[in-house]
Amino acid sequence: MALLYYWHPDNYRRDLDMGAGFHLNQSNPLLHSLELGDSLWAFTRNKSKRYVLVAELVIKAKTQNPHNFRYGSYRVWGDLKKSRYFLADDDAPRVEQIIRSLSIRTEAKKLGQSFQGHAAVRAISEADHQVLVAAAQALPLEPRARILPEERLEAAVLLGDEEAVRQLLVEEPSGVAEARAAYLFSQAPTRNRQLVKELQKTYDGKCQLCGWNPMDEYGHWLCHGHHIHWLSRGGDDDLRNLLLVCPNHHGAIHACDAHLDYKDFTFNFGTRVEKVELNLHL
Repeated sequence: MALLYYWHPDNYRRDLDMGAGFHLNQSNPLLHSLELGDSLWAFTRNKSKRYVLVAELVIKAKTQNPHNFRYGSYRVWGDLKKSRYFLADDDAPRVEQIIRSLSIRTEAKKLGQSFQGHAAVRAISEADHQVLVAAAQALPLEPRARILPEERLEAAVLLGDEEAVRQLLVEEPSGVAEARAAYLFSQAPTRNRQLVKELQKTYDGKCQLCGWNPMDEYGHWLCHGHHIHWLSRGGDDDLRNLLLVCPNHHGAIHACDAHLDYKDFTFNFGTRVEKVELNLHL
């Protein structure tokens, strides 16, 4: 199956400014009716007040959010190699007539009013999906929807290397807005070091996934602070968004694009599922 989602313009633009996330949240459990490989289509209103198609997320993972998460319990993650963000500038073609031609009910005078609350996400038929595939065929991609290399970003932030973060933003053009970029290379490095020190003390330097204790073997704290919601995808530099993990698990999380499911505090690596064994702060 496939779903169609109305992305509120303010939320869409904010998310793109923070760093294209390739994920969406909703309070409607319908979001999790998608199977891996299914498509979630998203449309919004651009600055010219036109309804335009802005994304197709080809689902790679489904997770639940923390309790009382502001944007709902359910989250889906798009496959970074298959998902697409479309350019939503003034030249983007209108999509209202196409959406009203689909099998779903859109009787409200203003299209967005048919997509309120739980109805912001709607199930569409296979025929509807193919209509959207055809409509998106010639759409230009959004150049800002590029994700910064998370491992390099986290390493630079952890080391407090403002210049390394600044250089990364220059070398890897992305959708990060100026205010977000300024935060990443000025405030985040100082804040991150303090938070990781707190985690090291809380867990005696042990990996929260496998329990490896580098102090026993090397006499040093060697585990890394990992941002659960990646910094490069708009995540906060906050203790509740950090895990302490060994270098092996940190590399595996990034390589497999694995996401924490708050339902049971597990990471799905594709070939295996692993639980967060040490959890005192989430």
